[in-house]
Amino acid sequence: MKPKSEEVEKAKRNAALEAVKHVKDGFILGLGSGSTVAYAAEEIGRRIRAENLQVKVVPTSYQAFMLAVKNGIPTTTLEEHPTPDLTIDGADQIDENLNLIKGMGGALTREKIVAAASKTLIIIADWRKKAKFLGENSQSVPIEVLPFAASLVNRKVTMLGGKPTLREGAGKVGPVVTDNGNFIIDVDFGLIENPAELEKMLKTIPGIVETGLFVNMADTVYLGRPDKVEKLERKK
Repeated sequence: MKPKSEEVEKAKRNAALEAVKHVKDGFILGLGSGSTVAYAAEEIGRRIRAENLQVKVVPTSYQAFMLAVKNGIPTTTLEEHPTPDLTIDGADQIDENLNLIKGMGGALTREKIVAAASKTLIIIADWRKKAKFLGENSQSVPIEVLPFAASLVNRKVTMLGGKPTLREGAGKVGPVVTDNGNFIIDVDFGLIENPAELEKMLKTIPGIVETGLFVNMADTVYLGRPDKVEKLERKK
């Protein structure tokens, strides 16, 4: 039975509220992208107004920047603050070891850079995003690619057993163009039993800027449900 949209939204909000409890006065935050993160941005903005909370965020996309502006959250950059205290971001799929697939929103490269720079990465998602293996339910791996290299990357990932699809824009003719001016190729690899090995192989292909495989990066995951939140922590 398909969950009702209001149940899913409540679950997202519950996960976001739990994550924002980690935000302390004076923190520099990485702010991810997506619908679940929007709830976190709302709560951070509320705390700024209610508690005079002093924080700044490094946005990972134009969408994240606009979320910050909308909610009255001051923004900054990695040049000014190279090591954010905490990044809050969403995910498209999460396996049992807290490896992630991200990038269905197209911001995977900047999201991975900010996450890698941060002291702690907290992922927020609804319960549907959890899987035994990445790639379940035909979940593809987004890959950001230099436009010049698109045909080469298609050929190389096919040789690795993937089924690539150039992501087409909605509301515009032609491919999606990322904030960095690149294309996104979504690749169905089937079940991914060793995401670290796949990540390593993809990174050897010229023209791939970044992949949506986030391996051993998440410290804590909050999986929201309509009535509760499940906390998962990576084994150190």
